[in-house]
Amino acid sequence: MEDEAVLDWVWRQAAGAKIIFSVCTGAPICGAAGILQGRRATTYWAAMDLLPYFGAIQVDARVVVDGNLVSTAGVTAGIDGALRVAAMLRGKEAAETIQLAMQYAPEPPFNAGSPQTAPQDIVATVEGAVAELMVRRRNTANAAAKRLGITPPTRA
Repeated sequence: MEDEAVLDWVWRQAAGAKIIFSVCTGAPICGAAGILQGRRATTYWAAMDLLPYFGAIQVDARVVVDGNLVSTAGVTAGIDGALRVAAMLRGKEAAETIQLAMQYAPEPPFNAGSPQTAPQDIVATVEGAVAELMVRRRNTANAAAKRLGITPPTRA
């Protein structure tokens, strides 16, 4: 989110892209590049509060499609998003063929894949593990918001 050369490259690639595909915390990078302003997007649950720093409209979903922008929540949601992109580019049958070819039929052994369903002690453990990283990301997002001319959200 701070590397101007990377952000410029992302912006230039997105400008001519048929589809922009963001997985997990790639959304804040897209945001820092100025791609998310006024667009619906999602990202990893612990980074969701960063989206308003970039003028994005937060959507708590595994996959969000807003025009040519496809964003996904955590890393595993990237497979769902990739199948959505395949359908957008080649049609539903092609996407279903890819899904079958990779035998993508998830059956998670636990119902702890989101903070809404995970036991609260597990949520607290993960939040603690990413807390320092999220403070650094929030500070970087704040600087990016100012650079983009976006008023950063106030934190409670």
